[in-house]
Amino acid sequence: MARALLATFADSLKLTDPDAPLTAGQWRVEILSGLTVALALVPEAVAFAFVAGVEPLVGLYAAFIVGLITAVFGGRPGMISGATGALAVVMVSLVAVHGVEYLFATVVLMGLIQLFVGIMRWGKFIRLVPHPVMLGFVNGLAIVIFLAQLGQFQVPGTAESAGHGMANGQWLSGAPLYLMLAFVALTMVIIWVMPKITNAIPAPLAGIGIVAAIVIGFGIDVPLVGDLADIEGGLPAFHVPMVPHTWETLEIILPYALILAAIGLIESLLTLNLVGEMTGKRGGASQECLAQGAANTVTGFFGGMGGCAMIGQSMINVKSGGRTRVAGIAASLFLLAFILFASGLIARIPLAALVGVMFMVVIGTFAWNSLRILRKVPRTDAFVTILVTVVTVATDLATAVVVGVIVSALAYAWSNATRIHAIKRESRTSAGAQVYEIQGPLFFGSSDGFMEIFDVESDPDVVIVDFANSRVADQSALQAIEALAQKYEDAGKIIQLRHLSRDCHKLLSKAGHLMVDSDDDPDYALAVDYSVKTGIIGGH
Repeated sequence: MARALLATFADSLKLTDPDAPLTAGQWRVEILSGLTVALALVPEAVAFAFVAGVEPLVGLYAAFIVGLITAVFGGRPGMISGATGALAVVMVSLVAVHGVEYLFATVVLMGLIQLFVGIMRWGKFIRLVPHPVMLGFVNGLAIVIFLAQLGQFQVPGTAESAGHGMANGQWLSGAPLYLMLAFVALTMVIIWVMPKITNAIPAPLAGIGIVAAIVIGFGIDVPLVGDLADIEGGLPAFHVPMVPHTWETLEIILPYALILAAIGLIESLLTLNLVGEMTGKRGGASQECLAQGAANTVTGFFGGMGGCAMIGQSMINVKSGGRTRVAGIAASLFLLAFILFASGLIARIPLAALVGVMFMVVIGTFAWNSLRILRKVPRTDAFVTILVTVVTVATDLATAVVVGVIVSALAYAWSNATRIHAIKRESRTSAGAQVYEIQGPLFFGSSDGFMEIFDVESDPDVVIVDFANSRVADQSALQAIEALAQKYEDAGKIIQLRHLSRDCHKLLSKAGHLMVDSDDDPDYALAVDYSVKTGIIGGH
């Protein structure tokens, strides 16, 4: 396994496909896409640092370090990672009670947990997330991204965190509000029109540049990035979290680390799938877990708040033409350059331009077709889509996905539980025997229905249960078979099992239920009828 992981990382260091190297024009697109993403990352990182209750540079350092490491080693070229609101809303209570040093320690532990998940290759279980949950995730995050932008329509310095990146503050009014709305609308129009004119420059970058030029050239007074916070700083320095190395510290940070690791991986893996659908790529789930874990472990030691994949910035990157690791690396390096050298220039960018970019991301991210198909899909799937959307907005992504998967699984189990039935006929091989051909799976949900199929009192002395069109799935199924055999045994009758698939045969043999009265087929080489041993599991 270690050799395979090293090979995967070695392959991931290739910035581009060696069989299809980038042309000069493609390099330009990738780098400009990275610049666009970096500009959009600044207010997001600052806002989410504000939500978590830490200094802006803590969010910016996280965006740089997490973004760079995941861009190089991540499972999907084109994805962008950084500080996110989904993690920030969990961090705020930890920072408020215990301080920022405990946050750094938690981020390190979070990264170690994610590394463990990657080493165990548990990322593949993201395939268990149903499509309705995916739609709800996309719609919910689109709404969260939209709500997070509303804080930019408030007077700088008056906002107070309200969760999910949202803020409660004094709203702009009069001319400042109208100017803000006008420039947001202008940015959105430029982004919509620009691809129809030229693809030489990413449309979001063009929108930001044109609106910034208008505001700076005419000296228009509108909220700027610099009004949020000063982003000037130095290189992030190595820093061991200053917390007591005691069991009590672990008890404090472990619950937060588990929640943050789960949220980070779920959001990253779902974003990985979404980007994969847009770029036509598959796989990379376990590699993404490893990259996220390494990124967060390093970030915690360099004064960052941790992070995960960002669906908004990933959409900006992909739609701006970013398809390789070059764009993600460029975005991180541009962000570092802003912090070190260009904070004054970035501070003059109007927030309206960045809000316009994010509003276009919202429009492009929201699965509008899900509204159209709600009446065409099964009602359970429609309910799950709406439920996950609402829970994502109301709580957090991890809770929403878990709730959605559980509801989907229960709905599927109920659907299969109601399908079990049997076709009754006389045996063609055993004179006078009654055959029950079971239709549908036998598991915890259908075990009661299975028991109701049989008429012990009226059946003949020999009953054959044919599982050719069924399968025995779990302990509840074993319990049901034993209880049924016990009923026939108490009535002085014989029950036999026929046409067990190999997995069902293995399950029943392991439990000790199967009994072969002859030497015809002790190794399941031929089709035989098996008797059932009772009194093994009990509970009937």
